[in-house]
Amino acid sequence: MTNIATAKQLASGTTAPGQAGRTVPGTGRPFRPGVLLAIVLTGQLMAVVDVFIVNVGLPTIHERLHASGASLQLVVAGYTIAYAVLLVTGARLGAILGYARMFLSGAALFTLASLGCGLAGTVVQLIALRLVQGAGAAMMIPQVLSLIQRGFTGEARARAMTLYSAILACGALLGQIAGGLLISADVAGTAWRPLFLVNVPIGLVLLAAGLRWLPRLGGGGGRLDLAGVATLGPTVLAFVLPLVLGQEEHWPAWGWACLAASAAGIGVFAVVERRVSRRGGHPIVSGQVLRLPGLASSIAAIFLVMAVFSGFLFALTLHLQEALGDSALRAALTFAPAGVAFAVVSLSWRRLPVRTHHAVSITGFAAYAVALLGLAAALHGGGTGGAGLYLALILLGAASAAAFSPLMTRALVRVPIEHAADASGLLVTTIQLAILTGVATFGTLYLNLAARLPAHPKVLADSLRLGSAHAVSVTGVVLAAAIACGAVWAALAARAARAA
Repeated sequence: MTNIATAKQLASGTTAPGQAGRTVPGTGRPFRPGVLLAIVLTGQLMAVVDVFIVNVGLPTIHERLHASGASLQLVVAGYTIAYAVLLVTGARLGAILGYARMFLSGAALFTLASLGCGLAGTVVQLIALRLVQGAGAAMMIPQVLSLIQRGFTGEARARAMTLYSAILACGALLGQIAGGLLISADVAGTAWRPLFLVNVPIGLVLLAAGLRWLPRLGGGGGRLDLAGVATLGPTVLAFVLPLVLGQEEHWPAWGWACLAASAAGIGVFAVVERRVSRRGGHPIVSGQVLRLPGLASSIAAIFLVMAVFSGFLFALTLHLQEALGDSALRAALTFAPAGVAFAVVSLSWRRLPVRTHHAVSITGFAAYAVALLGLAAALHGGGTGGAGLYLALILLGAASAAAFSPLMTRALVRVPIEHAADASGLLVTTIQLAILTGVATFGTLYLNLAARLPAHPKVLADSLRLGSAHAVSVTGVVLAAAIACGAVWAALAARAARAA
């Protein structure tokens, strides 16, 4: 059976029960949509958790490996840089070599690199292995959406996208909580090493299940657009480097030069891709994908949601730990109400009448702005925020889910199968770049504001607390203004979806 025929067969049913009788291509085993979803979402969760779990262990890594501040920065940034730069290429390779093959290859590389990170004897080894780990994630993660799009259609695909959205947000919270627990436990005196080694058993189970149950979809999708890769890779790198390193380096001239070069690179990339398309090639980012109804506006709104979320998470985490003196675990648990609310809304919004679905995102953006203003008010005086903080966090979690989940579903639920890889790579890269942009912009705003108030030696603690409270409140107001603009993008996306 050809890949095209297989894809049509898998997509022919709109629910999991309707697909249960199919077989996994190349194995003869029954195709189980629920198992497919569990495998790919476990891979997604493992990669998301890894982004956040390492931050908790940085002080211990600094102590045990005698790492400098710049080295610690590269421990975090190395993974992010490799991940962001290679995501689109990983998505295209999935279409060429097969989605399951690339997913499993990426999972294997990620697992091996995690083992190496956990056993690293020097900070240089750790940085190098973090780069490899990021490359493995870039091979694995784009295939998650591609396999969901290939294995599901209609209502089943929408349900799968709902779970995918919940995993993205819950992974961030789980990463912080798991990191705090593992560092606090200090298993057998291993300190920070379990932060990486925990991926090994998960990865091995993932590989065993994937080899048995993942359908062999994709493959034969043309050749890799080397000109596009050669243009897009440096462009993304020029954008990412100053975002992840600029704050610590006090935004040097080379950082601004890189951002300017990335803007020029986008124009060059567009020209290159048009030429590839005119010659009958397979551009790494197809213009046809960007012209799909509602996709461009949905991606813009998703970028804004993720940028605001990452900026908020960064600023509030620093305020809780550095100004209020919370431990990493306690700070992570403070976010638990937001995570629970996000999961509940993500999994339940589709139960609303279909005619109201287009309004869910718009309402979510508005409520998101209200929640951020509530957080700013609760923390403004320098106190812990009390019940007002937790109420605002619950509203924030629910509102961000209402804004984000329908956008994700709308962006991909109607994407034709032949464009699955391009749409997946574009969307995953957008989310990653949004996270970096949010930390770089809103995080820098918070840090600069917090540093403005002078600290008197006799009242150092109070000065730090009040300065941080002022900074996190102003940042909250700015975030609220930014997210309110998202209602416009959500409305445009809804209009495009209705027109289609």
